[in-house]
Amino acid sequence: MAIFVKDTNSYYKILELEPSSSDQEVKKAYRSMATRFHPDKVQHLGPEFQKMAEEKFKAINEAYQQIKSERGI
Repeated sequence: MAIFVKDTNSYYKILELEPSSSDQEVKKAYRSMATRFHPDKVQHLGPEFQKMAEEKFKAINEAYQQIKSERGI
């Protein structure tokens, strides 16, 4: 649900973080999730899973960009 409802806390939920997380924790979570859901990394799992991973990857990128701009990273 956090992917579809846009508020500050939902961006943290997408990255599986708390708003009180440090900048380093935000970067680490982003890198970890981006690696896990990158569409090229899940090609072998089939087109259906690849499409889901692509949507999740876009949401992860958007969340990270919003948190970065909010925090001034």
